Order: sequence, then structure tokens, then C-alpha cells
Amino acid sequence: MSQFVTELMQKMTLEEKIGQLNLLPGGDLTTGAVMNSPLAEKVGAGELGAILNVKGVEKIKNLQEIAVKKTRLGIPLLFGHDVIHGYQTVFPLPLAQACSWDMAMIERAAQVAAAEATASGINWVYSPMVDIALDPRWGRVSEGAGEDPYLTSQVGAAMIRGYQGDYSDHNVDMSHVRMYNQYFAPYRAAAEAGAGSFMTSFNIVDGIPATANKWLIDDVLRKEWKFDGFVVTDYGSINEMVSHGVGNPLDNTAQALKAGTDMDMCSEAFVSNLKTCVEKGTVKESDIEQACRRVLEAKYKLGLFDNPYRFCDPKREKTELYTATNRSVARDMAAET
Repeated sequence: MSQFVTELMQKMTLEEKIGQLNLLPGGDLTTGAVMNSPLAEKVGAGELGAILNVKGVEKIKNLQEIAVKKTRLGIPLLFGHDVIHGYQTVFPLPLAQACSWDMAMIERAAQVAAAEATASGINWVYSPMVDIALDPRWGRVSEGAGEDPYLTSQVGAAMIRGYQGDYSDHNVDMSHVRMYNQYFAPYRAAAEAGAGSFMTSFNIVDGIPATANKWLIDDVLRKEWKFDGFVVTDYGSINEMVSHGVGNPLDNTAQALKAGTDMDMCSEAFVSNLKTCVEKGTVKESDIEQACRRVLEAKYKLGLFDNPYRFCDPKREKTELYTATNRSVARDMAAET
């Protein structure tokens, strides 16, 4: 993998490397509209490394073909989706699943969700959500396993095993002791279970937004926990740093990348600003190359360079979604929760 990615990156321009760090939503594209959409234009121009919220083998295959056949180097795309508690077959919410204390069943539910999502062309899910829920006003409480660090650690690890097989407070003002004792445990469990990617949030930690927080991403996640996957922002969080009274677009872009953020979801801050940052000297091209390498390695691990269409089998999509077996698993879990 390392040799393959190194040789590929030696052929890439700076703009192509930056393009791999860009993630945009696809919305509700109809099949016929895919090929002529602004999204397709960006794919063809090498300005996208991943797409979210497009589902369905035919649409995904069409976009993947543009990336593979019409770009200079043919680098395939990642396709992400919020698969929180099942894909077509709906399972109880994660908060309810945690009530069962049945890790084998939770792992099985994630296996079903992964099988269905990959049958529909998706190869990257934004789950599990493992933050500790202490304030019932928070909108994501139902997506996690509650307020207990141990239980949330067990549930998160079980879901990652199910998804991959072997493969939040807002303005956070707390001591590092509390973070290690109460909040970090589920995230560390997720890293140790082999999570392929982590998402930063809009939170401000120690006065610095999580998306640009080197201590959080580089010191803790990468160095302490030995995480070797890639880090993606939450929706538009680089641009939202300005809304939260922090920095300016150029400085925030540079700080996010140097903190260890690899992919920019929906801000287009990296594609808009990184080349200027290099020219100004606030970012080195080697910083961009490190982020690009992590994204390309994820695609390699997924087997997309060997077969960009491995998740685009129309037969699977017709036969493996919402099956009687999958509905039975969901029903059993509902009874337990």
C-alpha cells in the first residue's frame, strides 16, 4: 500500500492532491441528472475525493466511472452516508440498542446495515456516534449509547466490528482529567477496534475548535491512541469557525490541516484556500501530501484501486436489501430493547 500510494502521489499535481481532500453532498440526484450535474463536473475536474448522500448502485457507478475514466489519474471516489441504525432495514435507535446490553446483537445489526449499504454502493458510514450524553437537550442523544463511558465503549466497539469486520457538549470547558475519565473512553475503544475514520465536531476545546485542535487530533488520537486512518470534518465546520468568532478563512484552513484534519466536508475551504496557504508559507506541500496519503490509503484498504465498482453490483442491490432475514434480526433486537 505504501509503495502504491507513494508512486501515485509522485504523479499528482498539487491541485489533484488538494482535490482528494474535498467532500461534497450529492443530494437527491436522479439517475439521468447525475452525468450533467455540477457534482459530476467537479469529479471530472479532479476536485473531489468523496461524495456523501448519494445512494443507489446506478447513480454511484455513474459518478465512479467519471472519476475512473475521465480524470487524468483515474482515482476512485469514496461514497459516504449517515447509516445510524440500519440502512433499508431499520433497527432501534442506538440509545435503545444500548438498553439491551447485548453486544453480539448490536454487532449483528451493524453487519446487516453494512451489508445493505455496500449493496447500495456506499462504502463509508458516519457511525457509530460515541459521545457521552449528559445533557438531554442535545440533539444527538438518540444516536449514542447514553451517559456511561463503559457501556458506550462496548457498544461503539461492537458496532465497528459489525461494520468493518476485521478491518456532544458544544463549548467544552472541562479539565483534561475529566475528558480522559469520562469522554475519551468510547473514542479510544473505537480507535482500538479499528475504526477507519474519525469525524471532528463543531465543539471548541480549550478555546480551539475541534476541527483545528492539534492536541485533540494529533497528540491524543494519532500519537497516544495510534490511530492511522483519516479524519474528516463535520458538515461545513471549517467555515463555521469564523461564525464562532475564530480566525479567518485562510488561517482556519491552515490550522485545520496542520492539526491533522484530512478531509473537508462541504466547506470547500481546502480547495479554495490551500494553494494560497502554500504560497503564503502557512502550509507546506508536505502537510497536504500527508492528508492526501491518508485518504488514498483508505481507498486502497477498501480495494477501490483494484476494483472501483466492487460496491456497484445491481444484483446485490436487488436481493440483499430489506430481506426477511434482516427484518427478523431487527425484530429480535426491538424485542430485546
